Amino acid sequence: MPYLTPSLSHSSRKHLAVLRQRLSQVTSSWAMDDYRAFVTFYIRILPKLMNVERCTIFIMEIGSNRICSIFGTGLSEMQIEPPLEGSIVGKVISSGISCIENDLRSNPGFHMYADEQTGFISRNMICAPIKGMSGNLITGAVELLNKTKGESFDAEDLQQLEEVAQFLSISIESIVLNQEILRIAGYLNKEVGRLEQATVRGTRIIAESAAMREVLDLVQVVANSPINVIIQGENGTGKELIARMIHESGERRQQPFVPVNCACIPENLVESEFFGHERGAFTGADAVRKGLFEEASGGTLFLDEIAEMPLQIQPKFLRAIQEGEGARLGSSRLIHYDLRLISATNKDLTVQVKNGLFREDLFFRLFSVEILIPPLRDRQEDILPLALHFLEVTNKHFNKNVAGFTSELLDMFEQYSWPGNVRQLLKEIERLVALTVSGEVVSIEKCSRELLSFYRQQRKSGENEPSASYAIEPQVRNLEVGLIKRAMKKALGNKTKAADLLHITRQGLLKKIKRYNLDTGERDQSIPR
Repeated sequence: MPYLTPSLSHSSRKHLAVLRQRLSQVTSSWAMDDYRAFVTFYIRILPKLMNVERCTIFIMEIGSNRICSIFGTGLSEMQIEPPLEGSIVGKVISSGISCIENDLRSNPGFHMYADEQTGFISRNMICAPIKGMSGNLITGAVELLNKTKGESFDAEDLQQLEEVAQFLSISIESIVLNQEILRIAGYLNKEVGRLEQATVRGTRIIAESAAMREVLDLVQVVANSPINVIIQGENGTGKELIARMIHESGERRQQPFVPVNCACIPENLVESEFFGHERGAFTGADAVRKGLFEEASGGTLFLDEIAEMPLQIQPKFLRAIQEGEGARLGSSRLIHYDLRLISATNKDLTVQVKNGLFREDLFFRLFSVEILIPPLRDRQEDILPLALHFLEVTNKHFNKNVAGFTSELLDMFEQYSWPGNVRQLLKEIERLVALTVSGEVVSIEKCSRELLSFYRQQRKSGENEPSASYAIEPQVRNLEVGLIKRAMKKALGNKTKAADLLHITRQGLLKKIKRYNLDTGERDQSIPR
């Protein structure tokens, strides 16, 4: 089946459980507010000691250029996010040098934008860097606004603030480390949860896209419920794998999982296959045979291609579901069934019902919940992880060591529509590994005719585009617009997260959006910088 990986062993599962428990202990032990209480004390006392209206403490997030206000007079946490460039706080953190500004109203900058967001009017300011205890790393900054009685800040004020910054350094560094540990622990906990969730006995689903993660979430919701489920999706998307996952995640996991493809059973044998037969029931019935309902008793019966079930068998099938019983061919003895039904189809059953090809009463009996598996072309994020995984698996299967793919080939993989979905991708990777010498990188020339035809067509259309040119400016614009749109889509419209993905400041992203007159299609819910 598509997108499978080797299962976790029993010992590996135990290690995962232990890891989750330890991560939970880490997050709870690092949730203490001792250092925060110390810092908030400074926020309350500094304005009184130094005769100012406001005090704000900023920290620098580890591994990013993001500056956040963590504590401040009259401010909620993370309310102000000054950029490294274009703000006094950013300048102080970047240079490690303290700063006095006694005429802010005549010097435009980020402080004016912050005033608009908070409703505060900044007249003058002093700002000192908070240095880490180890080395010269700047972990944040402390800022004082508006000296009372209309006075200006002087060198003595700045010296006092720098002394305070020294005392704050250990607490701020502890808070920064606290946040990073919580972030890492949360990430690991999430990944462990995803790994556990995506693991079926003998297999593991690769799901990087939001669409497939939603499918996995729904699987977990229905797994322990007795309701019948129908899985809809194109051929090759892995409907049987999702059905197995529902079975393996539920209470019937120790009982049989019986898959049957309704399209592959000859019409004259459908009733015998599902309900079984007694010896002599018909010509050739030389032995008693259990039906699929009996075989699946206690477990799950998976009906693939349910839309292909012949109309004449559907009434008896409906009774078996409604009453939980049926009889073998050649016998009047009722056999009781205790099983769960999971169905799958690549057709729209509502259309089949409308066209008289499927009974409406059976349609409503077959399922209570629908799970829709999106085609591979609609979950581009899954293509490269799947391709790399299939390369690893196929290398082992073929006893080869193909080194990888060219970047050009990977780009084409992402652009191709994959009408055969994950199954087609797997077969393509198997072909490429078979035709590539161990140690070499797979190139486009070894692709199947379908992909080669697509590649040549794409290249030809690119060459014939009237707008195609070697001019740098339009090419850069097209690249930036494409990257911004992809980042905004991945960040679900959150400009702060999109800026982090693009490795630029949020202010820089806003400028580019305005410059290119982009409609991002989403309302940004993040707090402005």
